[in-house]
Amino acid sequence: MEYAIPRNPRFPFIAIAEIIHPESGGIPGSRVVKISLNGCFVDTPKTLPIDSEVVIKIFAESECFAATAKVAYANSNSGVGLAFRDVPPKSAALLRQWLLKASEAAK
Repeated sequence: MEYAIPRNPRFPFIAIAEIIHPESGGIPGSRVVKISLNGCFVDTPKTLPIDSEVVIKIFAESECFAATAKVAYANSNSGVGLAFRDVPPKSAALLRQWLLKASEAAK
C-alpha cells in the first residue's frame, strides 16, 4: 500500500471527532490524534473505504471544527487518514489557531 507524502507538517493533537458517512451513518468513539492544514488522522473503531466522502466534526477547547473530507487511507487496526475538502472560513480560522498551538507545543 502506498502512502502520500503529507504536504504540510502534522502535529500531535488529541480531540473528540464525529465522522458522518452518508452510507453507513456515524462512527462513534473516534478521536483525532494528528492534524495538519490539509487533514487529520482519526483513531476509529472501524474504517471506511478509501475515497469515501464524509463530514468530520472535531471538538476541542469548547470549539467545533466542521468540514467535508475524503478518506485518503485506512489502517484496519487503528483508523483513517482524512483529507479536508470543503472547509468553511470559520473552521479554517479555528484550524489555524489549533495548528499554531500544536506547533508551539511540539517545540
